[in-house]
Amino acid sequence: MALKLEIGDILILKKNHPCGGNRFMVMRTGMDFRLKCLTCNTQIWIDRPNLEKRVRGIEPANQKPE
Repeated sequence: MALKLEIGDILILKKNHPCGGNRFMVMRTGMDFRLKCLTCNTQIWIDRPNLEKRVRGIEPANQKPE
């Protein structure tokens, strides 16, 4: 089953980026994803199957305050 990811979601990945950060913002969705590292602002492209294996957690972009 495919993950429901939207632009602006924050992903926490299992492996760290070379800069040491593991939090990425979704910039583009589809078969390929463009992610931006929130530590160093580098943008990376990753395909859906690889991304789905690496996701540890998701912080939705449209969280409503309670």
